[in-house]
Amino acid sequence: MLIAEFYLSKKMKVVAIIPSHLASVRFPGKILFEFHGLPMIEHVRRRALLSKHINDVYVATCDVEIADSIQKFGGKVIMTSDQHTNGTSRIAEAVAKIDCTHVILLQGDEPLLLPRHLDQLIDSIIQNPNGDAWNATAPLESPEELDRHSFVKCAISESNKILLCFRRNPFFSELDKISRFTRKILGLIAFKKEFLLKLTSLPPGLVELTESIEQMRIIENGYSLNAVNVNPSLPSVNEPSEADIVLEYLKSNDEQKILLQKILNK
Repeated sequence: MLIAEFYLSKKMKVVAIIPSHLASVRFPGKILFEFHGLPMIEHVRRRALLSKHINDVYVATCDVEIADSIQKFGGKVIMTSDQHTNGTSRIAEAVAKIDCTHVILLQGDEPLLLPRHLDQLIDSIIQNPNGDAWNATAPLESPEELDRHSFVKCAISESNKILLCFRRNPFFSELDKISRFTRKILGLIAFKKEFLLKLTSLPPGLVELTESIEQMRIIENGYSLNAVNVNPSLPSVNEPSEADIVLEYLKSNDEQKILLQKILNK
């Protein structure tokens, strides 16, 4: 790391916040679904604490059941309004009470989160301190994923700016051609604190409302959303059937097995 980058990193204070609630259309109560005796969200919280650059990790929720579960494990909780319609506005309410320069939104339904992906995201912030927001992206693994509506994809420019987010494939060309600029959006997005507070004061745009894609508010209002390209692509839990996929990863992947032992021993 260059001297200037080192100095900048020392001035930064990055916190991670996991917005959560019990209501889930496709998988009610999924955030507390247990893997190896720990709720899904607790896997995420403990993995975030393994990052080299995260100053603190909080759970932001309106549900006492979630708060009690996290606090039982010694985690920090910020209670928020029950009127939020997305995770971005929930963490904006939470981060207003926290002394920090940047905030990372973590999705509580991504229990395979890799701490090194968090470190890579923060390194990208250090390299581009004037950016507004940063989102981790990963490769698409099959043509079928392009039309799977349960997770968001994006198109990226040559300068790693996210141009468009979508749920179903808007492109004509085959995957081997569009894979050069099309990637999967991960539930790992960072904001400058001041920008996040400004962003959540803006009304949602037409694409955000129609497609239920929070990141589109950044793009529709002309701000910069930087792609941070990480590997590998890992499944989240959007539907009950995907819990078995996560369990198989925890059982068969060497890196995941090591991380699982670390968090079970915390």
